[in-house]
Amino acid sequence: MSASSESLPIDSESRLRIGLICPYSLTTPGGVQGQVMGLARSLRKMGHEVRVLGPCDGAPPDTFVTPIGESLPTVANGSIAPLAPDPSAALRTIRVLRDEQFDVLHLHEPLTPGANITALVMRTAPIVATFHAAGESLSYKYLSAPLKGFASAIDHRVAVSKDAVLLAQRYIGGDYQILPNGVELDRFLSNSHAPRPIRNESDASRQSIFFCGRHEPRKGLEILLQAHATLPDTVDLLIASEGPETERLKREWAGDSRIVWLGRISDADKAMHLSQADVFCAPSIGGESFGVVLIEAMAAATPIVASALDGYMNVATNEIDALLVEPNSPTDLEAALRRILLDQNLAERLVAQGQIRANGFSMIQLAQTYVEIYRRVIADSQNRPSRGQRVRKFFTRERRSTR
Repeated sequence: MSASSESLPIDSESRLRIGLICPYSLTTPGGVQGQVMGLARSLRKMGHEVRVLGPCDGAPPDTFVTPIGESLPTVANGSIAPLAPDPSAALRTIRVLRDEQFDVLHLHEPLTPGANITALVMRTAPIVATFHAAGESLSYKYLSAPLKGFASAIDHRVAVSKDAVLLAQRYIGGDYQILPNGVELDRFLSNSHAPRPIRNESDASRQSIFFCGRHEPRKGLEILLQAHATLPDTVDLLIASEGPETERLKREWAGDSRIVWLGRISDADKAMHLSQADVFCAPSIGGESFGVVLIEAMAAATPIVASALDGYMNVATNEIDALLVEPNSPTDLEAALRRILLDQNLAERLVAQGQIRANGFSMIQLAQTYVEIYRRVIADSQNRPSRGQRVRKFFTRERRSTR
C-alpha cells in the first residue's frame, strides 16, 4: 500500500471512535508514550477518530490528547514512572469515558495504577490491552489476585514480545497475541539520505556517538561514558534526555569536552540526531522488553551498538544488522564502538541490513492490524457478559479455590 493510499479517508460507517489510554505522562519521553502517540497518528491518518487519554505535566503534546491530570513520580520496573493514580485523575477519566462514547478502548500497560484501572472498572466499551513490560514486576508479584480480577475486563490481550508474555502470564495468566511495537518509518527515512554534517569545520574527521534514554542505572549511560573515555579524541558523545543520574554524571565527566549534554529533545530532534550520528548506542543492562529505538536507528540508516538483551534481540541480530555486546561491560562496548567507527564497510553492511529489518515494523501496518482486532472485539462484545457479571464470577471462583 502506498503512503498516499494509507491516508485516504474512510466512510463514516467504517470509522471507529478509539480511546487510547497511556498511564505515563505524555509530556515525558518514554517508549510506551511514543507507541501510544505514534499509533494515534497512524490511526488518524487512516480516517479514524482517536483521542489519547493520559497524564500531562504541561501543555498536551497534540490536539487529540486529553489530559487527565499531572503525574506523580512512582517506582516501577526499576525506573521512576510518571503516573497519575490520584482520585482527581480517576474522576477526569470517568468523565471523558462517559462523554466520548468510544467504540473501543485500547489500554497500554493496562494494569498500571491510574486511568487504565479506572477504565477497566468502568468498562464503557470493549477493551484491547497491550502489555509492554518484561523482566520482573513487584506489583504483579504481590497484587496478582486483584490484578487478575481487573484483567478479566479485557477482551483481547496483546504483548509486544515473548518476554512481555512471560511476565504477564507468570502472574495473571491468560492468552496473548504478540504484536511487536511499530515505528513511524517516514519520520526517520526522510532524514536518512541527508549528508551527515561536519560538526567542526576545522576538523572534518570528527565522529559522533548518539545516546537517547533516561539517565538511570538500567539504561547503562555510565557504562557508555566509561567506554567512550578511551576512544580517540575525535569521537564526540551526544547524550539526549535526562534523569536521576544526570547531575552526578555531568559533574564526574565535566572534564571531557567531547561530551555534549543535549537534555530533553523533541521527536523531530531525535530523528535528526539519529540520522547525523556515526553510531547509535543502547547500552542498557536490563529491563528492556522491546528495542523500538533500535528500529528507529535502523530506519535512520545509522549503525548500532547495543547490549545483548533479550528485548533488543527481538529486533537486532549480532553481526547482521547491529553489534550486540555483553551488558555492563565497558571494555566490550568500547571495542564494538571502535570497530564501527574504524570500519566503514562494516558500518555500511549493518546499515543496509538494518533498513531491511526496519521495514517490517511499520506503524501503519501495526495500526491496520489493531483495527482488525478492534472490529472483532466490538462484534464479539454483543454476546459478552457484562463486566460486573464477569468480575463477580471471577471472585466467586477465587473464593471457592481457596476453601
